[in-house]
Amino acid sequence: MSYQVLARKWRPRTFSEMVGQEHVLRALINALDNDRLHHAFLFTGTRGVGKTTIARILAKSLNCDQGVSSKPCGVCSACCEIDEGRFIDLIEVDAASRTKVEDTRDLLDNVQYAPTRGRYKVYLIDEVHMLSKHSFNALLKTLEEPPPHVKFLLATTDPQRLPVTILSRCLQFNLKRIPQTLIGDHLAHILEQEQIAGEAAAVSHIARAADGSMRDALSLLDQAIAYGGGALKASDVSTMLGTIDSGFVFDLLNGLVRHDGDAILACTQRATEQACEFSELLGDLISVLHRIAVVQVVPTTREEELDDDQEQILALADIFSKEDIQLYYQIAILGRRDLPLVPDSRSGFEMVMLRMLAFHPVAAPAQSNAPVVESQDRKQPPPRLATNPVEESQQRHKTVSSSEWGSIVDQLRLVGMMRELASNCVLEFHDGARMRLVLDDAHAYLSNKQREQDLEKALQGHFSCDLKLEIITGTAGQDSPAKQKVKVRQDRKQRAIEAIENDAGIRTLQETFNAQVVPESIQPAGECTITEK
Repeated sequence: MSYQVLARKWRPRTFSEMVGQEHVLRALINALDNDRLHHAFLFTGTRGVGKTTIARILAKSLNCDQGVSSKPCGVCSACCEIDEGRFIDLIEVDAASRTKVEDTRDLLDNVQYAPTRGRYKVYLIDEVHMLSKHSFNALLKTLEEPPPHVKFLLATTDPQRLPVTILSRCLQFNLKRIPQTLIGDHLAHILEQEQIAGEAAAVSHIARAADGSMRDALSLLDQAIAYGGGALKASDVSTMLGTIDSGFVFDLLNGLVRHDGDAILACTQRATEQACEFSELLGDLISVLHRIAVVQVVPTTREEELDDDQEQILALADIFSKEDIQLYYQIAILGRRDLPLVPDSRSGFEMVMLRMLAFHPVAAPAQSNAPVVESQDRKQPPPRLATNPVEESQQRHKTVSSSEWGSIVDQLRLVGMMRELASNCVLEFHDGARMRLVLDDAHAYLSNKQREQDLEKALQGHFSCDLKLEIITGTAGQDSPAKQKVKVRQDRKQRAIEAIENDAGIRTLQETFNAQVVPESIQPAGECTITEK
């Protein structure tokens, strides 16, 4: 007898054998047991999550010789014929290969006739979104008012392409991606039943690579068993899938723990020798950092045995601080985004890791007089020279004039509405401990209590003193930094326009081709539009 692939051999034949999709199964089971059956069902979801499988089980439940129920017997002639794909009253159609309106009309010609063998005539149309517009129109009337002996089961991976007129006439069930843990448990069960030795790490790799699709997981399991010569080993699965050994990621993290740049670069060299994709390596690092962060925030996660890497995850969660992990995660995310921009992926990856070393957080002291402890290889700041207390106080309470306000706004590095508020203010008064700003009436909407408090804190940090800020609205005696910048841009643009108009080459073009200069299109050299995010 020829070999039957695992995806077909282990295809569920009853609702109880389904893995996941409880929200769909519950509705169908209740509808079958309480005789509240709709005439049209639409199953949506990505590939391999059970759309056509559920549709066939539903067809079996409707036509079982024992009666309509959510638990078909599985042994009667109707159940066996449906399982074997030869039940005459289950008409399965692949809409991708029958998109023409003539095909749809031929299909619907026999709708009016009673079932030949079963209780219901069931039309299972897979990838229904591939039908043409005219085919949908031909299907519409029958789908709205079918004969009582007809049920329509539609399946699609792209429900957005279905007309709303079709959607409104169906009960819709959205099937979700199957969680990795459920896929892993099911694969382990299959291996046990097939009496095949398999490593837990190998099963975990396959479940992760399946990306929520049980059919993909079973196909990969078949391939991995063949690749390993009848056994399932983590190293073989990693090689087959082209995935990266998790040891690289933990070597990198251990290098960060020790603040050891040599070890990190040596790990990068090994990854290069094994032809690793650095984008994937960075993605694996991001995944591990996420798992560490979850363990740090949710202690109950420590009790879960997720996979063979869990012990290392728990150990690193105890070593790293929460701030470390959050910073490394953000650096890795931004680094992966920018990786296509670098000359070669290895140098980009190394810069990401070196950036993690360079910006390693320093723990804040527990008390004001407690010393800050840093890594031994970190350069210590030079000792502070003794200063005169009077001079230090004068430096701390240094006053600034209104003409310096624009420069201070730039130094504060504000963004968004905070920058707009500060840029549209004029400095009226500053004595070192107090500051008063005047906000033009036209921009009064920029000011609120929270923004004033935030600007006050920014100024306190800039001047290193307990500065008290007051913002009033009115008419200022001079231009704000925002108005000054507008005037500067206008002056530059005017000079650019004059330069264009006085250019001999431009005049020649105007005279020869009767050309015109559009002043609005002229921009000073080096000037561009910046959009703040």
